[in-house]
Amino acid sequence: MSALRTLLVDDEAPARKRLHKLLQPFVEEERIEMVGEAADGVEALRILEVEEVDLLFLDVQMPELSGFDVLDRLPPGNRPAVVFVTAFDEYAVEAFQANAADYLLKPIEEGRIAESIARIEKRFSAGDAPTSTEDRLAELLEYLDRQSMGESVPSAKQDYIQQISIPGKDRMIIVPVSDLLSAEVQDGITRLYTLVQNPAHPPKVSRHIVSYTLEALTHRLDPEAFMRVHRSAIVQVQYIREMISWFSGRYKLVLQGGHEVIASRARSKELRARLSL
Repeated sequence: MSALRTLLVDDEAPARKRLHKLLQPFVEEERIEMVGEAADGVEALRILEVEEVDLLFLDVQMPELSGFDVLDRLPPGNRPAVVFVTAFDEYAVEAFQANAADYLLKPIEEGRIAESIARIEKRFSAGDAPTSTEDRLAELLEYLDRQSMGESVPSAKQDYIQQISIPGKDRMIIVPVSDLLSAEVQDGITRLYTLVQNPAHPPKVSRHIVSYTLEALTHRLDPEAFMRVHRSAIVQVQYIREMISWFSGRYKLVLQGGHEVIASRARSKELRARLSL
């Protein structure tokens, strides 16, 4: 069996350095080959676009794109085996254990790395790595979607908001809800993406950080206009311009202005039904 081409993804340089050191014996044994390192999810996706990667050590908690967000954006045909790396998080570990996903807890123990690599080598040797990886990741992401969205049910009797206040440096910006493309959570931070229209120019997308939680917005936005398409994203349905087939029955939604959101598998089915596709 050839060496597993391996990519390390962690936003903390000391953590990457330690993991690289722990993996060095496996490099010397020619069991793995280091492809590179990435300091965030965006860089990881960029590397995965151009490099063939068999094994991904993926930090769960990173700014901008979490480890789960990276998985959501991996295109079909480019899905390496994944070992999640995380500080102790009961919610994440429960998800990994429920779906038999490989994970390492920080601080990482040398013996646990050996177990993970041996387990993945066994899958590759059995010749079923692509199928098992796809099924494993799909089940994990669907598990996370169900757990986080299970109680988000809007009230039919509630008055839904018509505008949102966004704090600025020295003022409050009032944005009509009709201009809201999406609300998304990344690394615990809620971001609103709004449409800025100018008759003389193509529409642009503006991003704002707010203190509202996604759960609070789910209850306050009109469900006739908005839909929770993922555990970390709400979109205004009228602004969907394209639905592109994605990973394991999911869709990548292209909104007006070119902004993109990944819908979960279950919500992709609901969205298809809602749009009568």
